[in-house]
Amino acid sequence: MSDSADRNVFESARPRLLGLAYRMLGSMADAEDAVQDTFVKWQGADRASVVNADAFLTTICTNRCLDYLKAAHRKRVDYVGPWIPEPLQTDTGSDPETDLERAQFLTTAFLMLLERLTPKERAAYLLKEVFGKSYREVAETLQMSEAGCRQLVSRATRFVQSQSPRSVPTEEQQNMFLSAFMSALETGSTDQLAGLLAESVQYRSDGGGKTTAITRTLEGSKAGSKYVARILGRLWQDGQGQVFEMEINGMRGLVLHNGERIETALTLGFTENGLVDQLFLIRNPKKLARLEDTVHCDAKSGALWH
Repeated sequence: MSDSADRNVFESARPRLLGLAYRMLGSMADAEDAVQDTFVKWQGADRASVVNADAFLTTICTNRCLDYLKAAHRKRVDYVGPWIPEPLQTDTGSDPETDLERAQFLTTAFLMLLERLTPKERAAYLLKEVFGKSYREVAETLQMSEAGCRQLVSRATRFVQSQSPRSVPTEEQQNMFLSAFMSALETGSTDQLAGLLAESVQYRSDGGGKTTAITRTLEGSKAGSKYVARILGRLWQDGQGQVFEMEINGMRGLVLHNGERIETALTLGFTENGLVDQLFLIRNPKKLARLEDTVHCDAKSGALWH
């Protein structure tokens, strides 16, 4: 196989590998590094020993991500405040049913749930349930028995389903919340907004120790409107720029731009009946930098989706 053909094989797999790595790691910078490491391994591989290029690349990328997760665990111990995955600007296509399916596996709430799985459970679940690999392929990738992989996927699936993290609201429900949010910004009243929150609402704010943020997760059944007031107060006090909508991780969210850069991104988690039960406020400048110049994903290329 020529160098050009080798490159074409890898480039055709890159969007899928990047989507896998981002979901595994929650960081696009780390995902890109893992994919680049995979390319280096691909360049140096003995082509005669590679029976299936797709399986080879998937195995290298997955195991590189598992290595990254070991290092990430050590870093998270010292992370200041709650950790939230890096937000990504996305762009849905024209097929609502397909877009909904894709968004279910990309929302911030779903990525946060993956953090609660073991690294191998996460890998097995993503490979089988998101990327459609057979148990045999998953076993080969993770160098485990098929029975062991079935157990990993089964445990992960039970946990994911028990948490209902993949609830993606209708466009009408998203519009209702964002309209109430903007109204609260303009009027200072959070009554309408509080009515759209689940009693078990949780609020996380990720500043990474680099900017103002609440350093613990707030939650409770009776003070939902107080949490919202805190969020709005911080946005209003710290933000001197424009608040506007942006599609983030497959759903509509809000960003605050101060005239020079995006300083806050708000993404949401919804219950099955359309109430907001999770509010994610990302303020870590390092995690927001990519939103400034992100090129929208081409729906046909499948970048970050498949």
